[in-house]
Amino acid sequence: MAMFKDAPERPQQYRQFERETPAWFKDAKLGIFVHWGPYSVPAWGEPIGALGTIDEEEWFRHNPYAEWYYNTIRIDGSPAGRHHEETYGGADYDTFLDLWKAEAFDADAVMDLVAATGARYFVPTSKHHDGVALWEAPGTGDRNTVRRGPERDLIGEFRDAAERRGIRFGVYYSGGLDWHFSQSPPIVRHIDDTLRPRDKAYADYAFDHVADLIEKYRPELLWGDIEYPDAGKPEGDKSLVELFRRFYAARPEGVANDRWGETHWDFRTSEYEQGRDSEGDGAWENCRGVGFSFGHNRLEDESHSLSGQGAVRHFLDVVSRGGNLLLNIGLTASGEVTALQRRTLEALGAWNAAHGDAVFGSRPLAAGLARPADEPWVRWTRTGQTAHAFVDAPAGTRVALDADAAALDLASATATEATTETAGGVLTVTVGNHALAGPVRVDIPLR
Repeated sequence: MAMFKDAPERPQQYRQFERETPAWFKDAKLGIFVHWGPYSVPAWGEPIGALGTIDEEEWFRHNPYAEWYYNTIRIDGSPAGRHHEETYGGADYDTFLDLWKAEAFDADAVMDLVAATGARYFVPTSKHHDGVALWEAPGTGDRNTVRRGPERDLIGEFRDAAERRGIRFGVYYSGGLDWHFSQSPPIVRHIDDTLRPRDKAYADYAFDHVADLIEKYRPELLWGDIEYPDAGKPEGDKSLVELFRRFYAARPEGVANDRWGETHWDFRTSEYEQGRDSEGDGAWENCRGVGFSFGHNRLEDESHSLSGQGAVRHFLDVVSRGGNLLLNIGLTASGEVTALQRRTLEALGAWNAAHGDAVFGSRPLAAGLARPADEPWVRWTRTGQTAHAFVDAPAGTRVALDADAAALDLASATATEATTETAGGVLTVTVGNHALAGPVRVDIPLR
């Protein structure tokens, strides 16, 4: 499948959708992801580390993704299984759908925080692998948030709040896994074709869902996950081809990610440290949570999470290499952003409010003009005829930038919360005291 594959190829029937990725997405740089579902009630996963750094069997048995709770509790001998038995008496997973009330949820309050980060787009989960829909999805009976649990159309509320703030709205949809529909055994080692539903019945079910999302909410971004049922890939009435036709007819400037199988994509994706080979010359996006989980996880604290400074650095690293960041928050069952995650987003927003003009709409600075560094930490972007260096080091640190004096007018550099001096064709930055969490900035005209 195209997800995390080095060189995916579009089948002939999907080549009709190939085009240059719309400029708005390349300019957007930052999106906010939200994972929210019945799994937010137990909110439990072992915070063992980042995806892509841990052996697969260890990963699934000790899954830090709280949104995978339904899978993890079914693995024999897993700590999550023991926790579920001890805490909930082994209750059926759907008990959490009924306990999930979203009683403190205010879509406008969440979107105010999203807007304050500077994010240009917003993507909530519409159906995760547990199969619970956050709108009245066709064919789900009462297994959705309109009929049970919150008894609200959460996707509609998110969409309306995003539109009121001019934030582009997308939807996440898990086409590749639906543990409830398929009644599949737990995934223990890796996701192979025997563990995901591929048949016509599920393909039609997924088609009806995505078609309904496109018609009702007119998303500008389709964010698929894991795969798409194989029976729905060939061209036909209820096919993924037809879904892409409907999507681009409704949103000609819309974009889709690369997790719909080896079919079509407008941009590639990586997740934490997995899929880093997808971060190439074309449009790409890295996604990760503030912590190691996407869903709210009670076990996470500051030691497992990005600080404000860490979030700014990660964001700048991604942007400096030509990508977007989709940064996730996991709402509590009541519908609130945790204080820990709020602090991180607020710090990212404060830094972006001061320096976003050098980041949003930027492009990577050509490698021949200047080079990044990790000790001390330096990253570069470019807007128009200006190069921007971002330097993260303690106050008083002197940092010699590795920049080409023939291409950059080093003597005309200006700095924010730092001082500069040029000698012998080398620009040295002395980091000053700065109030905002994150790097100081140096602007250098190109010759």
